[in-house]
Amino acid sequence: MKTEEKEWKSRIPFTKGLTKEEFSWVICDWASQSFVMIVMTVIMSLFFLQAAENSGVDGATAVAYFAFGNTISMIVIGVMAPVIGTLSGFQGRKKFLFCVFTFIGLLGTFGLAFIPERYWFVMLVVFVIASVGYSGQNKIYDAFLVDVTNDEKMDWISSLGFAFGYVGGALPFILSIVFVLLAELQIIHMDTMIAYRIAFIIAVVWWIVFLIPMLRNVHQKYGVPKEKGYVKKSFVNVWLTFQDIAKQKHILIFLVAFFLYSDGVGSIIRMATAYGTEIGISALTLMAVLLVTQFVAFPFAIIYGKLAKKFGAKAMIYFAIGTYIVICFIALFMAPARGIETLTIMFWALAMLVGTAQGGIQALSRSYFGRIIPKEKSNEYFGFYNVFSRFASVLGTAIFGVVSLATGQAHYGVAGIAILFVAAAIFFKFVPSDKPGLIS
Repeated sequence: MKTEEKEWKSRIPFTKGLTKEEFSWVICDWASQSFVMIVMTVIMSLFFLQAAENSGVDGATAVAYFAFGNTISMIVIGVMAPVIGTLSGFQGRKKFLFCVFTFIGLLGTFGLAFIPERYWFVMLVVFVIASVGYSGQNKIYDAFLVDVTNDEKMDWISSLGFAFGYVGGALPFILSIVFVLLAELQIIHMDTMIAYRIAFIIAVVWWIVFLIPMLRNVHQKYGVPKEKGYVKKSFVNVWLTFQDIAKQKHILIFLVAFFLYSDGVGSIIRMATAYGTEIGISALTLMAVLLVTQFVAFPFAIIYGKLAKKFGAKAMIYFAIGTYIVICFIALFMAPARGIETLTIMFWALAMLVGTAQGGIQALSRSYFGRIIPKEKSNEYFGFYNVFSRFASVLGTAIFGVVSLATGQAHYGVAGIAILFVAAAIFFKFVPSDKPGLIS
């Protein structure tokens, strides 16, 4: 089925020529990134570590618990992803499942705002639940890409989604920082932990408001007819889809490479704040660094999309992998003995490098995969794509947690993640090269 070509006229930068469906899909990333910045990346880390330490848990152990919490959430959604993919592949099921997982993510995020500090372990459990909700929604969101656009525009639309997502995550985060800063400076009589709780509410409201265009305008176009016993059949289809993928060497090799470098990327995203806190960087500095990173990531996600038209997605993904290897190499030399001023400068450098590569590698991976798979099986195939994507962070966060506990040096854990990127580069060599609009 062809994507509707009627142009939706917009004055928003970079959106000229987009259909209403394409724009609504892009702005969904803007909506859900409030969860990524406030809950997954920054505020939740600070909130949990402070609550745990106030309850007598030492810093290194609290960081390790948070890393393992992230690992568990990724395992849960990784196991569920192929079943979600096959279920959403039936006509009329994709939007329904999208809404179910969104509700779980919103409810979990809202719940974090009201858990007493002494129940730090409950916070971690609710965080895992919220992360599963967000990840499930995001899995189905990825699969909607083939429903809203065509192969020729896929790199560009995918890159726009990540680019707008960075700004969409930054704006509610700025509002959250205002409350945290006012509380820290005692300009308003509010405990910092209360400011963190307000940030969770902001994330929920932002997510709901900007989700509306997606719910109204984006609909499933590709799918198989729903039949009797389709739920049971979806479990059978998981195995059939795996067998189908295993027969297509280029797709299988891509998924292995994708898993390895996505694991590294996801681990760095999830552990950045906890790592920065452990080496002594203040909460306000961390928030400033990660905020600036969002605005660096916005233009670079678009740049990657533009360059992919000239050099191909494979070349640009390779470049991003190399950037992450450099990031891990720099982290190897971030020993606490260097002093807080030097460490702060190095942390800024790492964050800026992450900003240049993060959106590009994720956006082009999604669009590259969308082009090499059969459209009529996009939901099932994206189910396995998200197995590899959602299990991503399992190895990296586990490495981070184990090495941090064993050595007491968090920077060794970050440096160890380089192994994943090097292995990914080796596998990625064997995936098909591509040219603008074509896979060869």
